Amino acid sequence: MTQPNLTYVDWSKIPAPQDDGAAAHLVGMAIPSVRLRATDDTVVDLAERKGRTVVFAYPRTGEPGKIGLTDDWDMIPGARGCTPQTCSFRDLFGELRAAGAAHVFGLSTQSNVYQTEMAARLHLPFPVLSDDNLELTDALNLPTMDVADVTLMKRLAMIVDDAIITHVFYPVFPPDRNAGDVLEWLKANPV
Repeated sequence: MTQPNLTYVDWSKIPAPQDDGAAAHLVGMAIPSVRLRATDDTVVDLAERKGRTVVFAYPRTGEPGKIGLTDDWDMIPGARGCTPQTCSFRDLFGELRAAGAAHVFGLSTQSNVYQTEMAARLHLPFPVLSDDNLELTDALNLPTMDVADVTLMKRLAMIVDDAIITHVFYPVFPPDRNAGDVLEWLKANPV
């Protein structure tokens, strides 16, 4: 199925993900030292980031005019909405930084080559990290789903303070409101 519009979604027609408890263990965990390729052509180790970091993870962004991963992609709870989620973080980037986020990163299991094209197309002011080898995903035991023989992250957002996860948004629905929810939390919980 082609996805004619990657940013507008009628969320009333998309099944919401349920809290399966797969992220309950994350608060209080230290971010492990894992080096991930970023879309700004750097290598990022989240364990080395000082201050407050926002990391939002998603299954996979789509490509305009390309066929989706599966015909029923929109009916998989939590699958649809990666581009709207990413664009919401783009649109609120300045406010997130003003509210105390020293760093903002997107994260998925898609390749760095794909993500670099996507970051340029969407004009992202922050890097997106590629965990295509599932190193960080496995080290943190992040929630995943398997679709069409591909392991994808389930959508979530983490607040990380000096490499310790202090808050997790999971499940995230609708995805385009995630950045606003993160912003509200940052304002209510200053560093």
